[in-house]
Amino acid sequence: MDPRDPVAVAQALIACRSVTPEEGGAHALLERLLAPLGFEIHRPVFSDEGTPDIANLYARRGAGEAFVFAGHTDVVPPGDEARWSHEPFSGTIVGDELYGRGAVDMKGAVACMVAAVARALEGGGELGGPVAFLITGDEEGPAINGTAKLLEWAHARGERFSGCLLGEPTNPEALGDVAKIGRRGSLSGVVTLPGLQGHVAYPHLARNPVRELAPALTALMGEPLDEGTEHFEPSNLEVVGVRSGTGAYNVIPGDAALQFNVRYNDLHTSASLMALIAERLDDAIGAGNYALAFERPNAEAFLTPQGPLVETLCAAVEAETGRRPALTTGGGTSDARFIKSYCPVVEFGLVGQTMHQIDERVAVADLETLTRIYQRALATAFG
Repeated sequence: MDPRDPVAVAQALIACRSVTPEEGGAHALLERLLAPLGFEIHRPVFSDEGTPDIANLYARRGAGEAFVFAGHTDVVPPGDEARWSHEPFSGTIVGDELYGRGAVDMKGAVACMVAAVARALEGGGELGGPVAFLITGDEEGPAINGTAKLLEWAHARGERFSGCLLGEPTNPEALGDVAKIGRRGSLSGVVTLPGLQGHVAYPHLARNPVRELAPALTALMGEPLDEGTEHFEPSNLEVVGVRSGTGAYNVIPGDAALQFNVRYNDLHTSASLMALIAERLDDAIGAGNYALAFERPNAEAFLTPQGPLVETLCAAVEAETGRRPALTTGGGTSDARFIKSYCPVVEFGLVGQTMHQIDERVAVADLETLTRIYQRALATAFG
């Protein structure tokens, strides 16, 4: 296989059934492609209680502070494979589109990264400085044994990074639409309202916690958390689940609970947001009249300052597409939330319209254009 050909590399990666947490041969393929290009390859496997073991890949060429290409080879399940127009792990090309799970999110971008490096090295060329690949198999899953631990492992080995380009599918309509320079934080929690279970016919012998749902909902969702910032939209809390009752019509429930998730901007940290939510509940239903529990936060809001890394990427996109990408922070979380603690990180990848869908697919021409963007960014990354 020619590593300079992003389409061929993408097809080969798609053929690997690397549904989280399976490696599926994807990292073995990348090792076969990168090792002949002079990369030193490491494939650490990380474990944690209650989570599956995850295979990861770290590749480096050159000594010193490295420019990093980051991504993931794990994919979400294909769903009902009979509903696909083409077998989801075949990498079939029909017309001008490449079909397959991961074509967009994000084996296609990983293939473009490999091709960009291979082209830069063609004919005895050089990269301009040290380059590394940070590839995980746990982005679509719990994200516990993936990029976070891979970064810790690399840092303990003395690895240092100047900047990172993450290949998430950032573009909503066409290449050149959007680059992401930050991400909102995510915080999940549960409010439990205690009651006293009893017979519906004898309400004086019970206490119905459902009555407290209304003030609790108002406390959580009644007032905006903020009005947003220059780079972030307003923070938003959504109640995603309500639980109460025994299933019987003649029983007053013993408790009621609200599940919620907050996507928040850089006006907050997870700690300050926890305190704000508790304060609002205290005002609405009284301290001690509820229990509040939060999931372990692993996604703080962050913003990459506009500087050399962002300008390098934007200039490369504009040169190849004629369009200057908008700089945004919207959408869900990504592994950038871990990378930002080690170096500046910017995200730019393929068009994301079909990610996670039946018949996920990418325009073949976009794979070529993205490869040129990455190669151009690489050429100026060490300036």
